[in-house]
Amino acid sequence: MSGVLLGFAIVLVLVGVGFVAAWALPGEARAMQRGIAPLVYYITNPALMFLLMSDADLGAVLRTYTPIALITAAATGLLYAVVAGGLLRRPAGPVAAGAMASSYVNAGNIGVPIALYAVGTAAPVVSVLIAQLLVVAPVYLSVFAWCRHRAGRAGRFVDPDGAGDAGAVEAADVESAGEARSLGATLARSLANPVTVATGLGLLAAAFSLDLPAVLGQPVEMLGHASVPLLLLLFGMSLRGQRPLGREARAEVVLGTVLKTLAMPALAWGVGRFLFGLDGLDLLGVVLMAALPTAQNVFLFAGHFRLATTSVRDITLVSMLLALPVSLVITVLLG
Repeated sequence: MSGVLLGFAIVLVLVGVGFVAAWALPGEARAMQRGIAPLVYYITNPALMFLLMSDADLGAVLRTYTPIALITAAATGLLYAVVAGGLLRRPAGPVAAGAMASSYVNAGNIGVPIALYAVGTAAPVVSVLIAQLLVVAPVYLSVFAWCRHRAGRAGRFVDPDGAGDAGAVEAADVESAGEARSLGATLARSLANPVTVATGLGLLAAAFSLDLPAVLGQPVEMLGHASVPLLLLLFGMSLRGQRPLGREARAEVVLGTVLKTLAMPALAWGVGRFLFGLDGLDLLGVVLMAALPTAQNVFLFAGHFRLATTSVRDITLVSMLLALPVSLVITVLLG
């Protein structure tokens, strides 16, 4: 139980620091956001993923946990897409961003202490990271690239919900509508994003038991350790001046939050219990990972591809607030 409390407390404190910084330094906050977003996307987050993957026990994590994470994420995202796209009639870009927000968990920072202290092993969180970074994220980033390509051809590079004007995330290296760029090239670029590449390199290092020399390993470790606080600060800054659960995106936020906090853990329990025969701490680890709140990376990715970020931001915030009581209930029931 202490691991659950510790993980959420760390996140809330750092998000609060970012919010206070944006409130106390409104003039500098926008410049800080512009600098932090590409720094995290291109440098610190890839370094963190390399560190986590290079230490993974591949044989232990790929047999059970990773398939469960993939099945659960795919089913949850599909449910969101069916309801938001089919029933609510939302455009492709917001649907893609919302589907990722409802199924992509914050395993990188909250998941690590929860897995270590509540379950006793990092295997569940490493498995989720492998599933998300090597399969789930590339799929969604490809869809995001396709949505942005369509918007570019139509001359619509503006964030549909205006989050860019509010300073949520300033995307780096975004092509103007007049640039001629093929969809294939854009998709290739999204698949070769820094996080996925770093994850692949980390898994190669783990597979062949390779260690970086100290002159390289220590700088990578320092950069990786900076990723989580920077990303949480960035998210906290984005909350300044925003009104969560705005009327224009309320239906998507409620849908995404319900799927993230309730449906996804229930799916993980069913898949783990009945398809893979898990019980005890193994089943607890699977369900706790599914109950984690939406990862701030979804907010970063959506902003990078100039998609709607208001609903993503609100799903992330509300799921973060609800994830702690949900995780405590899960721990009592399964622990």
